Amino acid sequence: MRPLLPAAATLVAVAGLALLPGAALAASGSPGPSSFTLSDPRIKESSGLAASKIHPGVYWTHNDSDDGPYVYGVDSATGRTVARVTMAGIGAPRDVEAISLGPDGQLYVGDIGDNLGGTWDHVWIYRFPEPAQLGDVTVKPVQYTVRYADGPRNAEALMVHPVTGRVYIASKSEDKGGLYEGPQQLSATGSNEFRRIAAVPWVTDGAFSPDGGTLALRGYFFARTFPWKDGTPQGEGSRVDAPWQGQAESVTYTPDGKVLMFGSEGANSRVVAVPVEPGGGAPAKPGTTPGGTPGSGPSASAGPGTAASGGGNFTVGAMVLVAATAIVLAGKRLVSRNRPTP
Repeated sequence: MRPLLPAAATLVAVAGLALLPGAALAASGSPGPSSFTLSDPRIKESSGLAASKIHPGVYWTHNDSDDGPYVYGVDSATGRTVARVTMAGIGAPRDVEAISLGPDGQLYVGDIGDNLGGTWDHVWIYRFPEPAQLGDVTVKPVQYTVRYADGPRNAEALMVHPVTGRVYIASKSEDKGGLYEGPQQLSATGSNEFRRIAAVPWVTDGAFSPDGGTLALRGYFFARTFPWKDGTPQGEGSRVDAPWQGQAESVTYTPDGKVLMFGSEGANSRVVAVPVEPGGGAPAKPGTTPGGTPGSGPSASAGPGTAASGGGNFTVGAMVLVAATAIVLAGKRLVSRNRPTP
């Protein structure tokens, strides 16, 4: 995602505070001990997070676009970058939106964004081993071509199941978002077809719990956790009190599964730690949207396979928020038209 237009960013911030009175405290008050700030000036559009398995306290992230084939390792104790991985041999990434660590010790990077609303007939996933040593390294990743069974679409969430190693992608759509399952094993030759297995809200990122029993999904205005059983998310899930972030783009679990880390785009952006109960967050309140706020706009879909649970009346803040989001998306489409078609 491109940075918010200044006017839109102001509208989003004002509307967000009007809708979520406790969010300002969550974002600027007393964050948990694992929260940290991305201090590297090169990281301006952090769009994904993955907790390292071999380097305690290190989180892998990447910029959204216009940066190059780079993945950064950040020490959560200091907020400093301790590694930069250059992915060689893949050319210029198009729109990198997600990162996930698989049970094979490999990092999967999702070049899966399509801000024109789903016009590219294929996207890519890059895979390489998590570096054993921190520092600046160059790797040659395996590149996988991805196509969706029901046609092109925009997506910002890629999740690798920590037990089966299967790859899932959640598309980003206001009213037709879907969770897509990849083949049992990805193939580096030919294309990999991802098929839709569930409906999801307007998702910007997702993550599996370390034991594989829970799927966390976040959007601009919500976060929920869903029990994972028989290869699908179950029920309407549980609400998580995620912090208000102007460009809510990333989420991952800590290695012990007790905390969700929420990140956003922007220079010196904050990664906020939110403790969760085993198997999910606090139960969602009846008659609310996935974010827990009655009728709060585009994220009103209740969850996989369900209808919207929102009701109630729109507040002025909600209407401003939806208008601001429309401005942002229009700006993204305008910028994307200047990008070369693959």
